[in-house]
Amino acid sequence: MSGLFSRVLRLGKSEAHAVMDKFEDPIKMTEQGIRELKKDLEESMKSLAQVKGIVIRMRNDAENKKKLAADYESKAMALLQKGQQGSLEMAEAERLATEILARKEDVGQEALRLSKEVTSQESMALQLQRNVDKLRTTVQRYENDLITLRARAKTAAATRKLNAQIARVDSDGTIAMLEKMRAKVEEDESLAQAYGEIADSGQSIDEQINKALGDGSSMPGASDSLAALKAKMKIA
Repeated sequence: MSGLFSRVLRLGKSEAHAVMDKFEDPIKMTEQGIRELKKDLEESMKSLAQVKGIVIRMRNDAENKKKLAADYESKAMALLQKGQQGSLEMAEAERLATEILARKEDVGQEALRLSKEVTSQESMALQLQRNVDKLRTTVQRYENDLITLRARAKTAAATRKLNAQIARVDSDGTIAMLEKMRAKVEEDESLAQAYGEIADSGQSIDEQINKALGDGSSMPGASDSLAALKAKMKIA
């Protein structure tokens, strides 16, 4: 029964470790997310560039069609003027002018269609630009968050290591060691004082007196003795 319980306990621990492994490195997960966002940003920028390229080509085509339509109209007017001046039969001038105006109409319709398409593509490009800007801002914010996350992870790791080291310190053992050292120092100090007292007890009375007087600093000197002797002999 105990063996079964041990196996169940080991299994539970292994599953717990497996779950923790998935979440123990948020930095790597964040880095992977940023890489994916950058890839999306790159693809969005390519799409934006393509749409803008289409807009530029369509705008140029529309402008060219408008110029061509204006040129057709000028040619039709020139033909009618020649017919009026007699340099060209009016019937022929009108026929050619009619053909040219038909082309002008087709070109004008194409220019109008292209202009509408340009407006639509510009709207799409504007929306893509907003998405690209938003995605770029998101990537920058996540990169800044990653820098903060790395710093916090380092601080947390250092704090955890320090706390683990402090937790391993045997406070009771350290205090006991300090008490032993204090007792040893006090014992040495007492022993030194005892040896000093023993040394003092071996001195003679004169030595003890001189020591008490400060090495005879208050005893009369030779000059004082000579003065006393001369006074006794009444010698000036």
